[in-house]
Amino acid sequence: MSIEPIPNVEVEQGKVKSTKSRSLGMEALFRLLRSKTSIVGLIIILILMITALFAPLIATHDPTVQSIPNRYQAPSSEHILGTDELGRDIFSRIVFGTRISIQIGLIAVGISMVVGVFLGAVAGYFGKWVDQIVMRFIDIMMAFPSILLAIALVAVLGPNLRNAMIAVGIVGVPQFARIVRSAVLSVKETEFIEAARAIGGKHGRILFGHVLPNSMAPIIVQATLGIGTAILDAAGLSFLGLGAQPPTPEWGAMLSDGRAAIQHAPWVVAFPGLAIFLFVLGFNLFGDGLRDALDPKLKE
Repeated sequence: MSIEPIPNVEVEQGKVKSTKSRSLGMEALFRLLRSKTSIVGLIIILILMITALFAPLIATHDPTVQSIPNRYQAPSSEHILGTDELGRDIFSRIVFGTRISIQIGLIAVGISMVVGVFLGAVAGYFGKWVDQIVMRFIDIMMAFPSILLAIALVAVLGPNLRNAMIAVGIVGVPQFARIVRSAVLSVKETEFIEAARAIGGKHGRILFGHVLPNSMAPIIVQATLGIGTAILDAAGLSFLGLGAQPPTPEWGAMLSDGRAAIQHAPWVVAFPGLAIFLFVLGFNLFGDGLRDALDPKLKE
């Protein structure tokens, strides 16, 4: 008479205790929460989100109201971070600028992800001449420095915040395309994809129903890291006068407006620069932790 093994049971120090297998998603979440750097990044992101959501309640002044007699005032109890060249409260402008920066990051990365994922998925799945055409186009885009390509696009479309977001989004397409192509090339050779082909599955259903869902981990990581890059590129365009236009309280534009007063009123550029630094740092730290958490090769 054979004895059946007891499922989901392990013996430890003479005691029998049940074990529960955790899903890959839960394992990734536990690894993410154990990472100190990702927690720091997540805290920064949450603070930024709360600031953007409750900006009218947090701001102490109207960010667009000018007061020439109060121009270039140092930080004080009335103006926490001082005032700019037009007497506007810098703290309030930074608070409302958080909304704009988050909007820029989400929209620009959304454009990059939609276009890049489609191109990379098609190139990796079909291969051959399709892959050659798509990837040569991506190589041409990557031959240009990202900021120069963004400047050229904004120069064609026109200098405003909307066109700056579109330009930054287009510049980010090659990164998504290459990452997705690499993931698709790996996934499409697995046994369950071969089985889907064997039972007569159509290419569109296999690609978007099976291959892409199993390639989401690197896409999510790149999207998180790409938000920080998008903010930097958009701030650079605004600094050059090609992005947000006055009186929009965008951090890059604030740096551009205050650069002439950097010697006698350094707070005008110091605090917007610090806001950009914290924004990019938060998303980069969280993105690094997310990448490690979603890495299937990571050992406990």
